[in-house]
Parts: sequence; structure tokens; C-alpha cells
Amino acid sequence: QVQLVESGGGLVQPGGSLRLSCAASGTAGRFYAMGMAWYRQAPGKQRELVAIVTSGESTNYADSVKVRFTISRDNAKNTVYLQMNSVKPEDTAVYYCTGRLGTLEVWGQGTLVTVFS
Repeated sequence: QVQLVESGGGLVQPGGSLRLSCAASGTAGRFYAMGMAWYRQAPGKQRELVAIVTSGESTNYADSVKVRFTISRDNAKNTVYLQMNSVKPEDTAVYYCTGRLGTLEVWGQGTLVTVFS
């Protein structure tokens, strides 16, 4: 059973940086084949896509985070990262990691990021 566990959330001031991690387990050595993504959900808002990294390591970003955020993956560690730079108050949200492999779609439990001044 594939499981995803996010970590790295917390409090950060505007303009600061934070790195989120998402560790996968139970992939039976197939993490490299999984498409991975980060979503976020701010209070009172719908969940939105933040960034995607494919199995071929192509990336795509929401316009609101382009240039500021970087998604990456380390297949040897079964982990995907989200480097968040120049954060803004509007980046405050619960950040979720998700992975897809064929018809399988798995979500983590989320990690809270709060940007405050």
C-alpha cells in the first residue's frame, strides 16, 4: 500500500523560505514511475494545484508560484520536495502531496504552512 507523508511545514515570515518534503513508502520500487504533485488549500478556498513533476522530471507550476517555488524529486530517497522562496501571506495553506501510478492515486495528510509578519 502506497503511503505519502509530508513534512516541513511551519511558520515563516513574508520573503522567507521553506522546504516541504513528501516521502513515499510501499511503492515496491516504482516511485520513479510515479507522477508527483503538490496541491494546497487555503482557509475557505478550494484545493488548487501548485506544482507537478512527472516521472521524466518535467515540471509545471501554477502562475502564482512560478519563479518562487521549485518542485524536485529524489528517486533514490522516494521523496519529492517543494522549495518555497519569497513566500507571501497568500501562500498560507495546507499543502498536500499526491502521487499517481497508472490508475492509483494517493494523497498525503497535508502539512500546514503559515506565512505571517
